[in-house]
Amino acid sequence: MPQKILIAIDDSENAQRAVAFVAKRFATSNQVTLFCVMLDTAALCKMDSPELTPIFKSQQASFCVLENKKRELVNAALKKAKDLLVVAGFPADQVAIKIEDKKHGVARDILAESEKGYDLVVIGRKGISAVKDFFMGSTAQKVFNGAKDISVLIVN
Repeated sequence: MPQKILIAIDDSENAQRAVAFVAKRFATSNQVTLFCVMLDTAALCKMDSPELTPIFKSQQASFCVLENKKRELVNAALKKAKDLLVVAGFPADQVAIKIEDKKHGVARDILAESEKGYDLVVIGRKGISAVKDFFMGSTAQKVFNGAKDISVLIVN
């Protein structure tokens, strides 16, 4: 019986390793959703308030360019991930891409999505900042600790 697999993905190499792990070790009859939580920084590009400091206003355009670049990188990573799965034999119509703006926190948003009928969550382990992960906990740790009634596979 095919399983529904949720792969948490961003534009990192760790996320691509998680996709490659699924592509190599899971049956191609499974349904896969590539799920990305985008930090909702785009709202700052649209802010136009007299209370904004002149420094922020002067840098706002640069920030918006970075936001657009981040979205381009995420879209490219999602395309690369889907292509990897399709080349491995997963039917293209069984590989979905889902992007959502952050609502409650990256890990909590992944967990909320996982409660929508998935059988497994796959996530890369190593984050960008080892120091931040030590003090705050990594997204993978938070997903693992917060998961209820669903298996979590953390790929190194």
